Amino acid sequence: MHRIMIENVTVLIPVYNDWEALSKLLEQIELECKGVLPNILVVNDCSSDPCQLNTETALKVNVLHLIRNVGHQRAIAIGMAYLAEHAPERAVLVMDADGEDKPADIPTLLNKMEQEPGKIVFAERMRRSEGLLFRFFYSIYRLVFRLLTGKVITFGNFSAVPAGQSRKLSFVSEIWNNYPGGVIRSKLPYTSVPLDRGKRLAGESKMNFVSLILHGMSAVAVFLDTVAVRLAIFAGMLIFFGISGIAVILFMKIVLQMATPGWASNLASAFFIIVLQGFFISIFMVFTVLSYRSNRHFIPSVDYKIFIDRID
Repeated sequence: MHRIMIENVTVLIPVYNDWEALSKLLEQIELECKGVLPNILVVNDCSSDPCQLNTETALKVNVLHLIRNVGHQRAIAIGMAYLAEHAPERAVLVMDADGEDKPADIPTLLNKMEQEPGKIVFAERMRRSEGLLFRFFYSIYRLVFRLLTGKVITFGNFSAVPAGQSRKLSFVSEIWNNYPGGVIRSKLPYTSVPLDRGKRLAGESKMNFVSLILHGMSAVAVFLDTVAVRLAIFAGMLIFFGISGIAVILFMKIVLQMATPGWASNLASAFFIIVLQGFFISIFMVFTVLSYRSNRHFIPSVDYKIFIDRID
């Protein structure tokens, strides 16, 4: 591992009740670093279980305790804002506490960051350890995400952020809902390296099917205005299709005299309903975008302190 780089890195790890897995993860990080140790910032997302970490590690570990549970993505945003204020000269490496982000891959991310200065480097997932059902729905999510936003997302939280970029990210309100989506939306330069996902070190995943759907929705919500425009275009196509259908029906009935009793009125009613649906969808999307743009958004760098309980 590059000696200069790892000494100037802070590893940001959000955690909720995964203390056993986190302890094992810290042990692996210490082994991978081979005596050249990074700083560790653990963001305790108001865990219901008491904080239990291996105190025998040589790593310098600070624990940022939150006053309430805010979720994985928002815990990352708070940690990023804290580091942007207190350690802006250090690079930040974001990873999960369960061990699925492998410490052995840290050198790959840091080397890529050194090769492409200024770029945020994500771990692009090539092979996943989850079951077939999860991978199927994850593929569905990626397809829907691309259709709604026009963007491709193939990575999660595991990433390396160059020194100085954490401050810029802390002013990106979108990372409050979804960290990787917020990076894409921020237009900050980023790249990725293909890496396989590891296996959980201990315990069971807190992520259930509902949580996965909410996570996907939060990623899409980052691009709300883009999604709204695309849905408005789709609604416009529905209106055009409905009006065209009504015009064809009137032409066939009046000009061509193709009159089967009841067919024209039934079809015209169906197309009229399609026109109404398209109209109301487009109106709803317009007001959604206007509301989104007029509301004050959460800026992590400005607002993060209200969520901090204490620092150990």
